[in-house]
Amino acid sequence: MDETELVARVAALLEAHPAASTERLDFLHARYDAGLAWVHFPEGLGGLGLPRGMQPIVEKAFHAAGAPDNDPRKIGIGLGMAAPTILAFGTEEQKQRYLRPLWCGEEVWCQLFSEPGAGSDLAGLSTRAVLDGDTWIVNGQKVWTSSAHIADRAILIVRTDPDQPKHAGLSYFLLDMHDPGVEVRPLRQITGEAEFNEVFLTDARIADADRLGAVGEGWKVANATLSNERVAIGGGAFPREFGMVMNVAKTWRERPELRTAETHERLLRGWIDTEVARITATRLRQKMAAGVPGPEGSAMKLSFARINQQLSGLEVDLLGDDGLRYESWEMKRPTRVDFFGKDAGYRYLRAKGNSIEGGTSEVLRNVVSERVLGLPTEHRVDKDVPWKDLPR
Repeated sequence: MDETELVARVAALLEAHPAASTERLDFLHARYDAGLAWVHFPEGLGGLGLPRGMQPIVEKAFHAAGAPDNDPRKIGIGLGMAAPTILAFGTEEQKQRYLRPLWCGEEVWCQLFSEPGAGSDLAGLSTRAVLDGDTWIVNGQKVWTSSAHIADRAILIVRTDPDQPKHAGLSYFLLDMHDPGVEVRPLRQITGEAEFNEVFLTDARIADADRLGAVGEGWKVANATLSNERVAIGGGAFPREFGMVMNVAKTWRERPELRTAETHERLLRGWIDTEVARITATRLRQKMAAGVPGPEGSAMKLSFARINQQLSGLEVDLLGDDGLRYESWEMKRPTRVDFFGKDAGYRYLRAKGNSIEGGTSEVLRNVVSERVLGLPTEHRVDKDVPWKDLPR
């Protein structure tokens, strides 16, 4: 199928389901069933088996027609992490069950990976799952979970065999967040909001049919999720001078009385770094169109965190006393992150989390050095030691 045929397919859908008069969910269902959700997915699963690079053609045509979207910012974890992992490792039954309601926004997903006792060592997690017949009983705690307070489903990695070394004893599951054994508590952040959550699992039950991948292969499946997560964070498509540099450049142009030689140099460096990252992200997306995301996504996410923190700090410094203003300290539980609808103080504080979420910057430097640059790996004394024998 070429571009002309793809546009014709979009037009046919719009004719059969006019954007102005079709109920939003009905339209999204029809779009998914027509293979126009994510065109690079297989037929029957919201796609047409086309190159990933043809997706913008579809998005542009639907946007021009005023068609409803699936609120991608609200369901970003499902779209960017759960869906590609389910596609890669799920059974046909799992793909049919989860992908359609995920893409249409009928089910919001969250990610239950990080734990308070594991720090940056994800493979050291201690949440346990024990098999009881055809059901797994899960106990433990997860932390820093975005969207858990609105989520219907979760991607979950747990320990199923403590007698194996820490990377080998993990398994990956799809959890119903409405299970009575799941408790979500807000985590109030430095911004004043509770965008993140901690999640307590007490005898939560998961059918073995909701296991993704084989028992003991959780680390392999989780790595695929993490690769997609880092690409989703650092590999997006943005126009020139977008992102954290946007507001700084706007202030610089509109308020010349604030300018100094020192802030001028910092702005130029930030602008150049942002443009380099934008072009690199374009190359990364081109590579994804030809295959699967590699460790380069980690380098992009690493750059994203550094640039955001440097430019948000510059914005506060440039504004002087005005940079100390803060709109509200009211505790809210937002459904998405909004960097640009708030003031400079919020952006400065929220950017601190960029070097933690999606993998800490320290861990990502190891990933880049070992998997991209080919440098020797760090010496590990726990590689062949059963997890139960490791000091904690």
